[in-house]
Order: sequence, then C-alpha cells, then structure tokens
Amino acid sequence: MTQPPRSDRSHTDDLIAFLTASPTPYHAVASVAERLEKAGFRQVAETDAWDGTSGGKYVTRGGAVVAWYVPEGAAPHTPFRIVGAHTDSPNLRVKPQPDTGSFGWRQVAVEIYGGPLLNSWLDRDLGLAGRLTLRDGSTRLVNVDRPLMRVPQLAVHLDRSVTSEGLKLDKQRHLQPVWGLGDAVRDGDLIAFMEREAGVPAGEVVGWDLMTHSVEAPAYLGRDRELLAGPRMDNLLSVHAGVTSLTAAAASGADLASIPVLAAFDHEENGSQSDTGADGPLLGGVLERSVFARGGSYEDRARSFAGTVCLSSDTGHAVHPNYAERHDPTHHPKVDGGPILKVNVNNRYATDGSGRAVFAAACERAGVPFQTFVSHNSMPCGTTIGPITAARHGIRTVDIGVAILSMHSARELCGTQDPALLTRALTAFLEG
Repeated sequence: MTQPPRSDRSHTDDLIAFLTASPTPYHAVASVAERLEKAGFRQVAETDAWDGTSGGKYVTRGGAVVAWYVPEGAAPHTPFRIVGAHTDSPNLRVKPQPDTGSFGWRQVAVEIYGGPLLNSWLDRDLGLAGRLTLRDGSTRLVNVDRPLMRVPQLAVHLDRSVTSEGLKLDKQRHLQPVWGLGDAVRDGDLIAFMEREAGVPAGEVVGWDLMTHSVEAPAYLGRDRELLAGPRMDNLLSVHAGVTSLTAAAASGADLASIPVLAAFDHEENGSQSDTGADGPLLGGVLERSVFARGGSYEDRARSFAGTVCLSSDTGHAVHPNYAERHDPTHHPKVDGGPILKVNVNNRYATDGSGRAVFAAACERAGVPFQTFVSHNSMPCGTTIGPITAARHGIRTVDIGVAILSMHSARELCGTQDPALLTRALTAFLEG
C-alpha cells in the first residue's frame, strides 16, 4: 500500500492533536474556540444584544458550540449551510459522592455514560478530566492526563466461566476504578485532589462534571501506518473536520451564497435532550438571532430555514472482517474509501434522495469518493442528531460520516485518509 498523501497525513496529525487536547466535551469546545479565534472569529455572549455585522462569530454553552460566518452583504433571508456533530463520547463519569472503596482499596464511584463497550475500559490506565464549578458560579477546566485510575479485571483463576461463557460485567459492581490504597473512605478526597490539580483554593469547588479518559495517546498503526487508533473519534473526528472546514470556507474568499455554520452539540450519546443537546433550543436560537440581527423578520426567518441544509456528520460502521455477516450484504463501507452516506428508511437517519444529491454534489466538487451505509435488516440501527435536527427546525438534513471500527470503545480505529476526505467534502458543501 502506498503512503497517504502528505496533505492527508498533515490533517491526521492535526486530528491527533485535537483528540489529545479534548478529553471531555468541555475541553473539545475550548479546543474549537481556540481554533476559531486564530481564524478571526469572535465570541458573542447569549446575554448580549447581537449586531448584524459580517464575519465569523461563535457561541459556547457548556459542552456545545455553534459558530457561523456571515459574508459581506448577506441578506436577512440568506440560507444556512450547517455541519452538525457532537462533542460527547461514552465513558465512565464521576458520581456526586465519588469517594468509596473497601478491603484496603480506595475507589471512585462512577456512573456509565452512553453505551460504552465496557470491556474496553478494563485494565486501562485512566486519567480524569472535566469541569469544576466554583462558589462564585465560575467554572474551571481540569485535566489529569496521566495514569490515575484503573478498572482491574478479575483474574481468570477466580472466574473460569470467562473462557467458556464470555465476560459478563455488572455495571454497578464491576466498573468502579481503583485510585489508591487506604482502609478508610474519606469524603471529599477526590475533589480536594482535583482542586489541587486545577490550582483552585481548597473548598472552593461546589459542583463537578468529571469523566475518565484513556491516557494512551492516539497512534498510527499498521504495516504502512495507514490506520489511526485513538479515543473519542465518535465524534470528535467530525467536530475537528467541521471546525477545519468552517474556517477554510471563511478564509477562502469564495462568493458564499449561504452562511456556513458549525453546530457541535453535547449529550448525543444519551438522547440529545438537554439545553446543550441537538434536541434543545441552542441551534434554532442562534440561527434566528442571526436573521433578526441583520434586520430580518419572521418571514425572512422562514425563507432562510426553507433554504437551509444540514450535514449531520457522525462516525459509522466500516465492514468488520471478523463479523462480515453483521453487515448488509450489498453495502460494505471500507476504511479510507471516502466518507459514508447513511440511509435508513425508518428515519433513524435523515437522508433521503434529495439529500443524497446535495452530498454527492459536494463530494464531486471536492473530488472525493463516497460510500453508502445501510444496516443489515436483522440488526437495529443506531441514530444521530440528524433526524432530531430535521424535525425540530424543519431543516433538510443529510446523515454522513466516516467509517470506523470499534465504535464506542475506549479506543477506536479509522483510516488515515478518511478524516481529510471528509473535511474536503464538508468544505465544498459549506462553500457551495
């Protein structure tokens, strides 16, 4: 196999840096904001009055960010072109009373977030990161990116059934990580430790949103280093592609007929129903305020939304060589075969024929091949923010993504060329 083009490898190197800097949704938003600022975008507060000036702007709320670029002379009824994605990934999250343990082990009480492959979190060195809320209401990001915790697996000698019946894990009893030794559980120890790590005075933290992450760095893999192994590709791969394509579209000098947008939401992995999720009001509020700030009326808002298109970008399933029978026999998306168009007639994905035409045109302009994914009829189909976006805002939406293996594992696998191919297609879509 030949080496990937240098431009693709450079893009993948940048993706690795983004994944490493973004162990939680809050860190992912900070990473996106940093890239937007470097590209000349400016942050606007939801509590301030907005103006109708042109240029790049963005809003952050918790683990979500919406960014948009208004071209010079954009009319109030100008439609939007949106790249949608999500910042969250399945993992283990710290409970409100985190200090626990027994038999001389000090442990951290965790709750299961989303639908992780639980076995992938066993015997893995884990860090702890997230958001601390202080007494004055301000927040502070914290990231302990070194081996701090571990969920130890039971030795085979103590459970011979593992070899014959497979591993069976109880989410309450078997997933609590150890992080030290001690006979007595001391309430407040973990948060006091995180205060010191964050440089916060003792006793100042009154709330927290903390979660585990694998501290093993993303890495190239394979005979010719044609694969990338790493955490949180579902769905930071799409967030990275989205912010890269948005800043490229803004800097291109193209005569943009639409307003390009990135909407990266939190809480997709547990249903999107929150003030920072795709089923919340954030995106609609930002789009409407943009219309009204440019002097638009409700009629302009209706015209704008009627012409708007969203590409909901999320990872999908590459055909697994060891489980080919789990895939549709006529649809076999391959790694590094280009982005995938996701189709499900029961509306688990929002793609229809007209949406396919939009995506096909973007890929053609970008010179990017694309593939189609459809689930095996006997297998339940996952879903995305796509149908939610379409239904909540009345926006034509198309579900796409990159084909990967090991989805929802603590460490996932993709090709090194696909992330760049997705970004090129998204850029062409935003500029189109």
